[in-house]
Amino acid sequence: MVPTDDVITHFLKLCTLCSNMIVMWHRDLSFNNITGEVPQSILNLGNLNSLFLGNNSLTGKLPDGISSSLKVMNLVANNFLLDTTSESTLPWGINCLQQDTPCFRGSPEYYSFAVDCGSNASIRGSDDTIYEADPINLGAATYYVTGQTRWGVSSVGNAIDAKNIIYSSQPFQNVVDSELFETARMSSSSLRYYGLGLENGNYTVLLQFAELAFPDSQTWLSLGRRVFDIYIQGALKEKDFDIRKTAGGKSFSVVNKSFMVIVSKNFLEIHLFWAGKGTVDIPTKDNYYGPMISALSVTPNFTPTVRNGIPKRKSKAGAISGILIGAIVLVLAALFGVFTLVKKRRALAQQKEELYNLVGRPDVFSYAELKLATDNFSSQNILGEGGFGPVYKGKLPDERVIAVKQLSQSSHQGTSQFVTEVATISAVQHRNLVILHGCCIDSKTPLLVYEYLENGSLDRAIFGDSNLNLDWVMRFEIILGIARGITYLHEESSVRIVHRDIKASNVLLDTNLIPKISDFGLAKLYNENQTHVSTRIAGTLGYLAPEYAMRGHLSEKADIFAFGVVMLETVAGRPNTDNSLEESKICLLEWAWGLYEMDQALGIVDPSLKEFDKDEAFRVIYVALVCTQGSPHQRPPMSKVVTMLTGDVDVAKVVTKPSYITEWQLRGGGYSSNTTSSYAWSSNPELSRQKEITEVSLQTNISIYGWQEYV
Repeated sequence: MVPTDDVITHFLKLCTLCSNMIVMWHRDLSFNNITGEVPQSILNLGNLNSLFLGNNSLTGKLPDGISSSLKVMNLVANNFLLDTTSESTLPWGINCLQQDTPCFRGSPEYYSFAVDCGSNASIRGSDDTIYEADPINLGAATYYVTGQTRWGVSSVGNAIDAKNIIYSSQPFQNVVDSELFETARMSSSSLRYYGLGLENGNYTVLLQFAELAFPDSQTWLSLGRRVFDIYIQGALKEKDFDIRKTAGGKSFSVVNKSFMVIVSKNFLEIHLFWAGKGTVDIPTKDNYYGPMISALSVTPNFTPTVRNGIPKRKSKAGAISGILIGAIVLVLAALFGVFTLVKKRRALAQQKEELYNLVGRPDVFSYAELKLATDNFSSQNILGEGGFGPVYKGKLPDERVIAVKQLSQSSHQGTSQFVTEVATISAVQHRNLVILHGCCIDSKTPLLVYEYLENGSLDRAIFGDSNLNLDWVMRFEIILGIARGITYLHEESSVRIVHRDIKASNVLLDTNLIPKISDFGLAKLYNENQTHVSTRIAGTLGYLAPEYAMRGHLSEKADIFAFGVVMLETVAGRPNTDNSLEESKICLLEWAWGLYEMDQALGIVDPSLKEFDKDEAFRVIYVALVCTQGSPHQRPPMSKVVTMLTGDVDVAKVVTKPSYITEWQLRGGGYSSNTTSSYAWSSNPELSRQKEITEVSLQTNISIYGWQEYV
């Protein structure tokens, strides 16, 4: 720290020597770590026009008398004890921009704010965020605080007359909320935005940039480089940040930066600082080289307890009784609306907090990012659609191709299953499990962001409209990969996981045809000591194990049953139920068992396979029949299934007829069902032949082969 006397004393001596000069002085003592109090004499210099003392560690009270010639004075980011009474001559809000600000300390009023930097009017974003106007044209070293004292902005620079708001008429292509980028605020040195009166907690700060000053032309004007540092709460978050470079060398292209920060003193500071790098005087000498920002937003990652507004003044006037009654009704309706809105926001915040606690903060995408990546969720980008909602293909600014799963508003997957899916996938990593890049919760419906697997789903590959033409070697490796993925979930991961929805449409194939299990929305975690858990049914008809469908008894053996069905589908090249075939072949398991009993098991092999390894095919079919045994105790664990498939151990003898659900009989008493579907990548509706069920109240009789006769 530098004592005040050491710096200011020398400054006063210089001012005294030059006191007879006519030139008005502009003196900048910002960012000098100056401590102590400001002497009266420095504010009484007759030829001092502007004085910048911001961003030091000055304390005490300011002197009362200020020279009439001192037109501009910056005092932000110090520790002054400022007089904020109505009689004070200090500008509005200056007390709120001190480092140890007294504003709202211990009594916060807000939990979010958003700013459309440099704009003249507020706008509503596509995610319903209200971006406030920011129209004040700041001078070389000055500041602005909103009338609600929700946020403030300050700028420090050498150029007195330089523009600090930039306007652009350049169109932005394929950009969500393009109005946000028609203006930008800039500073030739230091630009800060302050969040005031924020409730303490964890926040997401989203900064939005676009280079508006350097054209994309083949001239020297395009050679300009804007390089600055990004600090939040005093911590360096991004060094040598170059908007244009980050946007792939393009101007008028949007760049979003998201940061997680902690607010502990009801005060947030976002600091964009030019450290002398980049170019100056390009394209003009209008100081275009400093930090620039187009928009910003700050949102909580917790459940707020404040109302995010300003108090209303009580009316002093009486009202006529008839009008009063009507007013009361309107007020009650308004209160109900506010209550509902607050409840929804708290529920969303609670969902975020729960998600972060479970998965340790995966990559969180903004709705605007994903809307842009999917071309506004264009129908041309739909990869597939199930009961939970559509899946879109998208492309991020960093060229990553992604799959975005959007839960429809009519979906019954809901918050709990969404959180389960993110938590489960984030907790496990395996070659045969799909990779989750992140998620988005600030949209009307939750979004999951997965790796994009260009060969789509297994059901499409084996009995859909795919042109993959899988030979036997490919099919066998896919079966083995699925088995290893399920083995990891059951026996090798840090948590014991039952997928509950193993089926061909939930197995995706990457470029090398490596299978990856997806869609963990119905996954269930339980302890190794448990033999089973009792739960409501969730899954897909045709893949449900009988003990699970009949009694709701769930164990890892339910996944093994479903995997047995998938193995037979892969060998046969057809779904487990196909009503277009002759009666004896409609149900794949029934057909396979009949051929097995006649020692003709290879009869189910896909006719399109002209060549295949008969020993491997026999082994796969036998293992599938063992996996679909009626008693869960007769089904082998997945680790043994893998060794049987590879031939390391002999295949267990099939002793009983497989058991499987063929239809639902509604005899007296109803049943309630929330019909949903895990997402499928196939866009062919004919591939979704199985009736998919979830959360079914078991008040019905079920016909099951091996348990009851077919009715």
